Amino acid sequence: MERSVNVSVVYYSSTGTIHRIATEIAETAEKAGAEVRLVRAAELAPQAAVDSRPAWAEHLRQTEDVPVAQVEDVLWADAVLFGTPTRFGNMSAQLKQFIDTLGPAWFQGRLANKVYSAFTSGGSTHGGMETTIVSIHNMVCHFGGIIVPPGLNENPYGTSHVLGSDSKPVGEVALQSARVQADRVVRVARALKEV
Repeated sequence: MERSVNVSVVYYSSTGTIHRIATEIAETAEKAGAEVRLVRAAELAPQAAVDSRPAWAEHLRQTEDVPVAQVEDVLWADAVLFGTPTRFGNMSAQLKQFIDTLGPAWFQGRLANKVYSAFTSGGSTHGGMETTIVSIHNMVCHFGGIIVPPGLNENPYGTSHVLGSDSKPVGEVALQSARVQADRVVRVARALKEV
């Protein structure tokens, strides 16, 4: 019998792109037999900034029932997938602020020996998506975590989606990448539990 695996998908999404990828990852992990928590980083932007972009305000309304990420969501998990839009080649401030709350758990060694993976989106093909994912990988090294990228895939570092100037919705290529990534994360986390 396969061991149960706990997976947390921790993401930040302003207009829905990362949320769409996160839900695909969560659903795939569940189909692979994992217990899954889908949680979002809290919004930090002032309401005036959110209201200045109707898609942003609408997405926040549509996802207000998604629980806000807590440290316990990471501690509970055997595997954690972090998702964020690219912000100048880095993760969003919202996800970074949540990760900063993990400091005490990190200091106690409670983030080590877990599987971690990452996914992102950006406005252009060479708009910093790889460095965004690698910035998360760098952090995982400090945790003592085990990085599990999707490997041979559209983006071997992690699932990514290019919105372009017309805010193209997430398509099948990115969704297939998300499924491959989620499945691999669950398989590796399960194998590690059996060691």
